[in-house]
Amino acid sequence: MQYAIAYALSSAAGLRAIFALAVASLAVHAGWFHPPANLAWLDAWPVTIALLVLAALELLADKVPLLDHSMHVAQTVLKPAIAAILVAGSLHGLPGPALVSLVVLGALNALGIHAAAASGRGVSTTFTGGFGNPIVSLFEDMAALALSVLAFLTPWLGAILALFVGAIAVRVLVGVRRTLFAKAGANVGD
Repeated sequence: MQYAIAYALSSAAGLRAIFALAVASLAVHAGWFHPPANLAWLDAWPVTIALLVLAALELLADKVPLLDHSMHVAQTVLKPAIAAILVAGSLHGLPGPALVSLVVLGALNALGIHAAAASGRGVSTTFTGGFGNPIVSLFEDMAALALSVLAFLTPWLGAILALFVGAIAVRVLVGVRRTLFAKAGANVGD
C-alpha cells in the first residue's frame, strides 16, 4: 500500500507540488499518514498553515497569464524535490539503496508529469492565446486534488488514477513532439 501512496503523491506533486505537500500535512494531523521521524515537521500546525497558504497561492497564481509560465519554470526544480520528500515519507522499512532509488523514481515521475503539463500549457497558449490556460489549470487542480486525497483514502485507486494521469502526460508529450517536428518539416521547404 505504501508504494501506491508514494506513486499517487509523486504524481500529484508533478501537477501541484505545494498543494500535495499541504494535503499530506493535513493527512498527518488526521492520522492517515505516518511519515518517518525526519519528516515530523509535517505534523506541526504552523507548517500546515504555511503550506495551505502557499498551496492557495500556487492554485491562484497558476490561473494568471505570464505568472503561470514563470511559476512553471521555478517549479521545474520544486516539484521533483517535493515529490522526493513525499515518496521518502510514504515508504517505510526499506534499505537505503532501495529507498534512494524509489525517491529518485518519484522525483522523475513528478518531473515528467510537470513537463507534460508545461508542454500542454504551451499548446493551449498557442491555440487560445492563453485564454484556455485557466481552464487547463482547473483540470490540473482537480487531478491533483483527486490524487492527493485518494492516496490516503484508497491508495490503489489513487495509483490507478496516477497511471491514467501518466498516460495522459505521455500522450501530451508525444503530441507536442509530433506537432513540433511537423512544423519543423514544413519550414524546411520554405
